[in-house]
Amino acid sequence: MASAELNSIVLKMVARHKGILAADESTGTMTKRLDSIDVESTSDSRRQWRQLLFQTPDIGDYISGVIMYDETIRQSNDLGMSFVELLASNDVLSGIKVDNSTHDLAGAPGEFITEGLDGLRGRLVEYYKLGARFTKWRALITVGEGRPTDYAIRTNAHALGRYAALCQEQGLVPIVEPEIFMDGAHSIDDCRSATKRSLIAVFEELDAQNIALEGIVLKPNMVISGSDAPNRAQATEVARQTVDCFLDTVPTNVPGIAFLSGGQGDEESVVNLNEINKIANSEKLPWELTYSYGRGLQAAPLAAWLGRAENVAAAQAAFQKRGRDSSAAREGVYAS
Repeated sequence: MASAELNSIVLKMVARHKGILAADESTGTMTKRLDSIDVESTSDSRRQWRQLLFQTPDIGDYISGVIMYDETIRQSNDLGMSFVELLASNDVLSGIKVDNSTHDLAGAPGEFITEGLDGLRGRLVEYYKLGARFTKWRALITVGEGRPTDYAIRTNAHALGRYAALCQEQGLVPIVEPEIFMDGAHSIDDCRSATKRSLIAVFEELDAQNIALEGIVLKPNMVISGSDAPNRAQATEVARQTVDCFLDTVPTNVPGIAFLSGGQGDEESVVNLNEINKIANSEKLPWELTYSYGRGLQAAPLAAWLGRAENVAAAQAAFQKRGRDSSAAREGVYAS
């Protein structure tokens, strides 16, 4: 597909006031989430949860697109309307996770490689027919004890490039997600070093594999202290380090950056995004800076729902609040 058509999809994905909902949890991950509220994980209970989110009133005010899992993109609401059609009725794009998760990287203890390239072209053709217009592939990079190695960075960057090329070939916008894993006691400076090295490698691969950068969305981590680090950096430093790192590494023709929440607390993810966009507003950065949150948008409504029909409205209200708070942070005007 022509890069102009891909770019028009990207611009809708990173539109002002909106972000991307990551509702692409695998069956295993979704089972853990439902277990936490004592709900049995079945195809229908997972469908009911996603239906609750997708039917939230005014979802299109703060969500531009939804990343789904293979099971989810094939499902429908209680009235028989497919989730793709339901989201489209609220001007929300449908996306799909296409990787087959992370696995141990051979010869690199403690590091990972994302699998799923075999047969990907055929799956992309099917997903396009099902209504998907963008995709996601996550590469996981760990920090500490000599990690990340150049080997782990390079192999993951190459896979991201191959994935992106196949997606653009089929008219799908690739979300390119190199995530520096937040777990650990590493410092914010360690995170910045790993982030910079990874982004440099990713964009070298995207260039080598003829990717139209106008037709991608970058989904990176913020530059942030490890979750177990002593004296974790505050939001103003997170924002400054993140922006400076991206100014060093991300080409200006990338239209938008949609940050992952990456294990941050609900308030933390919003406050950090808000500080980043304060800088973006004052320094007129070249990219749209938005959010692509999973737990950051879903944890509060899941706790409110508890699998009970009588709690649907309360859960949707909690989802609305998370969406509106994230939307405000995306504009740099969030006030707690």
